[in-house]
Amino acid sequence: MTDFLLVAWVSAMIEFRRFTWMFGIGKRWTPGEKLKLLFAGYNGTRNTGSDVRVQETLRQIRHVLGADNVDFSVMTQNFDRTQGYFEGSRQVHLPDVFPPFLFREVHANHGVVACEGSMFKSKFANALTTMMIGSLGLASAENKLSVAYAGDAGHMDDLVQGMCARYTRESLVITRSLESQQLLSGLGVPNELGADTAWTFEPRPPDFARNSLRKAGWDEKTPILVLCPIHPFVWPVRASIAKYIARATTGAYKDSQYRTVYFFESGAEVDRKFNHYVAAYAQAAKAFLQRHKVFPILVAMERLDAAACRAIEKEIPGTPIFTSDNYDMFELVSILRACTYMVSSRYHGIVTCMPAGVVSAGVTMDERIGNLMRERGHQHLLLNVDDPDLGPKLLDVMEKLVVEADSIRDSIGRTVVSNLKAMSRMAIFLEDEIRKTYPEFPLRKGVLSWEDNLPPFSENLRKLVEQYDSSPAVLAAGR
Repeated sequence: MTDFLLVAWVSAMIEFRRFTWMFGIGKRWTPGEKLKLLFAGYNGTRNTGSDVRVQETLRQIRHVLGADNVDFSVMTQNFDRTQGYFEGSRQVHLPDVFPPFLFREVHANHGVVACEGSMFKSKFANALTTMMIGSLGLASAENKLSVAYAGDAGHMDDLVQGMCARYTRESLVITRSLESQQLLSGLGVPNELGADTAWTFEPRPPDFARNSLRKAGWDEKTPILVLCPIHPFVWPVRASIAKYIARATTGAYKDSQYRTVYFFESGAEVDRKFNHYVAAYAQAAKAFLQRHKVFPILVAMERLDAAACRAIEKEIPGTPIFTSDNYDMFELVSILRACTYMVSSRYHGIVTCMPAGVVSAGVTMDERIGNLMRERGHQHLLLNVDDPDLGPKLLDVMEKLVVEADSIRDSIGRTVVSNLKAMSRMAIFLEDEIRKTYPEFPLRKGVLSWEDNLPPFSENLRKLVEQYDSSPAVLAAGR
């Protein structure tokens, strides 16, 4: 019922904006103005992957459109947790009850760029998907730029799927997987195939990671094994006014409250599955440590992941834990890239360490890591979080990381460069959409290489491109 009310509320706002626009209420971009864009995402919770994505989306689009031509605003749920992020952009507070905020902020901008990775799916929260669709729909209702940048689409409950089909038909959705593209095409949503935006991210220098790891007990010689677990079974988060009232009046649902009216899945079955998952991670890691001399660490890519890290540390006492609560995205990714082997249930744990050649395997709860592993040709390095034989299978996968390290690393390098090129194509799609929406905006002209559509490469990325890109593409701007 709460999801229905939220969808109805946001849908009514979109229809109202469309009605008022027909009567001349509203203002589009005009030549001479800076193009004001609102970047809609899930930031301010110290979810490293979400923050890295938005950081690089901003950098790429600012690079392509010109810093002097644009004025960016970025949503955050907590200013303290995004302090020092998103340089050159204004941060605006996204409240838990978000419809009035969307109604106001989208109207004040010339367009929306939705940049949450898990954009159109019910796996995590219908409220999040409703917010993404609402942002795009409100922009479209006023004939403004409405672009979803490098998102995924997966299973949606009928309610939000219908909303998606209705209110994103006038948007451009650039997906980061073929599977997402196919699903959206079936709903009649205009789309193009792109890539995640985290590939160009540059963390703190290696010295930071070495110093941090040395303080944690590393000898600077032993290979590092990093585990990035999650709590896979508490999703989706659902809004519940009844639970909120019960929580406020009787203290019930304390342990499952995410915040305000939003609550995790909970109960004996959730606990049983989580205990099995943690035990499997710990069982495989302990057996691997007996066979190989490695230095193990645990990394919580999101604040919520700390609970899984602590549970595994109880089984492997003394294992250092690095959390996004204590390390910002630049620091945490620097630590990841100092590692040799990785087992991760976080998609961006894998993505952000691939440019450094960290040999990685995935234990997945949804399609994202699976899509990436298929792209790499590494389906044999993929497991599911609820596999009844997860422990022994995970140990077998970890052994493959050692035996096949060189070939895995080679495939990883090729995949990084392939995704850089796909990310470059996204700039062309964006420029075409701007040209269609605001024909007088001063876009680039002339002949460009594919690299011109990306922020300047780090030395590390430059080496990968030189190694794996034998025939750079040339793109024509202003087509």
